Amino acid sequence: MLVVLAIVGCWLKAKVESSLNASLRSVLQTTLQSEREAVRNWLRMQRNQAESAATDSQIAAKIRSLIAQVHPNATSVELLNLPSAAELRTEIDPLLAAQEYNGFVVVERSGRVVASYRSELVGWQLTDLEMKPLREIGFAGQSLVLPPRKSKIAIPDRHGVTRVGVPTMFAVAPVFGESGDVIALLGLRIQPEVEFTRILEIARIGETGETFAFDRNGVMLTNSRFDEQLRSIGLLTEGEDSTLNISLRDPGVDLTQGTRAKLPRSEQPMTLMATEAAVGRDGMNINGYRDYRGVPVVGAWQWLENDGFGIATKLDVREAHQTLDTINRAFWALFALLSAASLLMLLSMMRADRLAEQARLASLELKRLGQYTLEEKLGEGGMGVVYRAKHAMLHRPTAVKFLDATKTNEKSIARFEREVQLTSQLNHPNTIAIYDYGHTPEGVFYYAMEYLDGLNLQDLVERHGPQPEGRVIHILKQICGSLAEAHSIGLIHRDVKPANILLNVRGGMFDVVKLLDFGLVKLTDPSREALVTKTGGVVGTPLYMSPEAYKSPDDIDARSDLYAVGAVGYFLLTGTPLFIGESVLDILRQQVKSLPEPPSKRLKQPVSVELEELIMRCLAKSPDDRPKSAVEIIADLDKIPTATSWTDADARLWWRRYLPSTTKTPTADTAITADLAATLVVENRE
Repeated sequence: MLVVLAIVGCWLKAKVESSLNASLRSVLQTTLQSEREAVRNWLRMQRNQAESAATDSQIAAKIRSLIAQVHPNATSVELLNLPSAAELRTEIDPLLAAQEYNGFVVVERSGRVVASYRSELVGWQLTDLEMKPLREIGFAGQSLVLPPRKSKIAIPDRHGVTRVGVPTMFAVAPVFGESGDVIALLGLRIQPEVEFTRILEIARIGETGETFAFDRNGVMLTNSRFDEQLRSIGLLTEGEDSTLNISLRDPGVDLTQGTRAKLPRSEQPMTLMATEAAVGRDGMNINGYRDYRGVPVVGAWQWLENDGFGIATKLDVREAHQTLDTINRAFWALFALLSAASLLMLLSMMRADRLAEQARLASLELKRLGQYTLEEKLGEGGMGVVYRAKHAMLHRPTAVKFLDATKTNEKSIARFEREVQLTSQLNHPNTIAIYDYGHTPEGVFYYAMEYLDGLNLQDLVERHGPQPEGRVIHILKQICGSLAEAHSIGLIHRDVKPANILLNVRGGMFDVVKLLDFGLVKLTDPSREALVTKTGGVVGTPLYMSPEAYKSPDDIDARSDLYAVGAVGYFLLTGTPLFIGESVLDILRQQVKSLPEPPSKRLKQPVSVELEELIMRCLAKSPDDRPKSAVEIIADLDKIPTATSWTDADARLWWRRYLPSTTKTPTADTAITADLAATLVVENRE
């Protein structure tokens, strides 16, 4: 009997181990694939932005003028004194600020730097090795992103310390001459220890997981999660980051336990992962190998040949096999008990079942966030990720948004806590309700809000075109009602746009507006604003941003939101945004300098004079020429003859015709919250 039980026990143990190992492989593979796609999307975005800058008519014209003035033997001083160099800087500086780049260079075909954000670089001659990818790709007419490398001149690092060897990388695009040939390359500088690292920090697993990039020599191209630990064990000096300063070498011992390596760092072998990836072999290891700290880890890796670097994701063996180790210990304890007395057999098997259940629950912990069980990812935007969730006790459908891990630091957490606290003071029926907020054990900041079921105004217009005047007025009045409450306590939304406004069916009422994402609110009371950290940047979405929000973001008031209300009304009425541009910078220029054509002209059909006049007043360039408040707009909307032309019966018929699924249970308390459209968050540069 004991032999049979032992055989069955060994079989069950093997099955559980196999299941857990398969789950671990799946987690590692999924994380690696997700990060690979995130990196590729980021690289594609950087190339597109560099191309957009290089093809901007005014920037390209300045570069062509500069190249025409440069002669082969020009000195650095002569290059710096060229009038076109100063004009280029003036033209390109707003783009650098808008796109969060830290500088630029212009390289002519000979490999000489003819213009730069740093005067020390002007006249610099690139080496043949540095020019190789530029000749093969850039001067062949294609954009590229150069992998991180150490700067050869002294520049400020991310801590503001000026020194040589600061990590730097460039998004590069060709600049074409009048005849269509490539005359120069425009490079936009990226901080890899910030921007590149941020992409690979999104999907960290547990408490010890990390994902990073590395080159063929096994040098880390992004920051490690363990920089403080690396400083304490002597692999980094004080103030030094791991980007370009850590080699993926196996010390042979766990350095975090105070043990010293037998070989100098330069003589230590590459880690198993770096050795495999350097020769182009993708792989995975769940049995354990030593990482660059000597800590046993499990991991997966892939070499990206077209991009010239590899990415790897790993997790400490201790954390990865915690559940398996628990089961192993429980199994041997169970076997001992079975051997001692068959009378305890049933009890021991029940204990094994309980342990298996604990293992299953432990694996589900990866899907828990505080007191909420995450059920489905609804979307992802510039500020974080939103999940549909269920509270552990209340079982109420909820939407949970948590801050991108790469933005998690003391300043950002303090700012987001303050914004959630302020938003929770709002109780207008057209403002989304905040239920709760907090931090996970891993330090991730999150907040829970009502889960809505409807569609946002962006989707409404894209699917069904321009809306009737009466419906536009009905929607604008509700938006202004929400804003009126916020403005009354000194809050400015700063990101009113169609994607942040949801239409719902609530409590049997149709076309109920919910204004979302007060995550960018600004206090208008200076005494209160002084209590929190300012980001010092331009915040908003270009198509709906008021002129003053771009020119002087620190001085805006509630009338900036009223401009956005006018832009939303214009979009609903005409089916098109105020301005259409070739780039973000082009749209921002139009917001500041150009007047949109009246809605009736854009729509090519009559519009109520009163409604058109009110929308154009909201869109006045000067805040003083706009309505004084959201309450005033509501009063003016009520005076428009077509204000009552959209009835509840019209709304009920529309919802049943186009979105019947949302009308089956009119009192359902559900809805997608989706502040997931890309938000422009531009940090001002000193």
